[in-house]
Amino acid sequence: MNKRSDSSESQSYVAGKSDIETLPRIGFVLLAVLSLFWGFSWPIFKIVLREIPPWTFRTYSSILAGLGVIALLKAKGIRVAIPKEEFWPLFLVALLNITGWHLCSAYGVIYMKAGRAVIIAYTMPVWASIMGTFILGERLTLASFVGLFFGIAGLMILIGPDVWSFESAPLGAIFMLGASISWAGGTIFIKYFHWTMPIIVFTGWILFLGGIPIVIGTLIFDPITAIFQLSWRGALGLAYIVILGMIVSYWIWVKVIELFPTNIASIGMLIVPIIGVFSSAFVLGEPIGFREIAALILVVTALGITMAKPKRS
Repeated sequence: MNKRSDSSESQSYVAGKSDIETLPRIGFVLLAVLSLFWGFSWPIFKIVLREIPPWTFRTYSSILAGLGVIALLKAKGIRVAIPKEEFWPLFLVALLNITGWHLCSAYGVIYMKAGRAVIIAYTMPVWASIMGTFILGERLTLASFVGLFFGIAGLMILIGPDVWSFESAPLGAIFMLGASISWAGGTIFIKYFHWTMPIIVFTGWILFLGGIPIVIGTLIFDPITAIFQLSWRGALGLAYIVILGMIVSYWIWVKVIELFPTNIASIGMLIVPIIGVFSSAFVLGEPIGFREIAALILVVTALGITMAKPKRS
């Protein structure tokens, strides 16, 4: 979470073959499990959102996940207090990474196929690389330009024909793009501000704080009894999202970041949209055609180019 840890990581890691071979195997196992959990989350989103409104769904998933992480930390005796000077930066990150991402992605999944939604969602590193130029003063490299080109090409193949269709207004794509850009903005501000709290404490609080505006919106827009509309299938789906998709997955992600260099961990996430597309086809019966395959290839290529770092010697 701080610059000193980033520096030590960059000094200790050499992106060579021998170093890859010495990385702990448990990290690859955790990365595979995480990809499965997050990939399968997308069709489950769709199942739950067929039964309850987006505000209610995201209220329970974010608040319960945040309280779950904080409770686990308290049980382990880890201090969870927020430093006074970090509260408002933390709240800003929570609004972008949790509130904006959760609401936009929920509405995006309602208005479009879950398999397509996950492809658009995972363009987030492309937008983060662009924002980093203006907010962090990072140099926009040739790789970033190429990655942006492939990412936009994938989006155009996926949603381009729908833009001119009166029968299929691209609301879902707009929401998912908003979710992706919101997550990217939160990521940039995580880098922009200096944090002293452990990353797992940080994660628990952004889940909880980001859920507060969603709770307020739920009280305004959704009936209080909306949660009781869930069938047993929907309740299992919500439990999956809260326990495996958020609490367990965030813990695994933090552990992977501890074990691996950030760029290796991030590139490992490229499998998530692939699992999301094919699991949506399997669970929901969504068809996979040329547009989905072509867009998936282009977006995964964009992510690989954007997140890969030059080898250090």
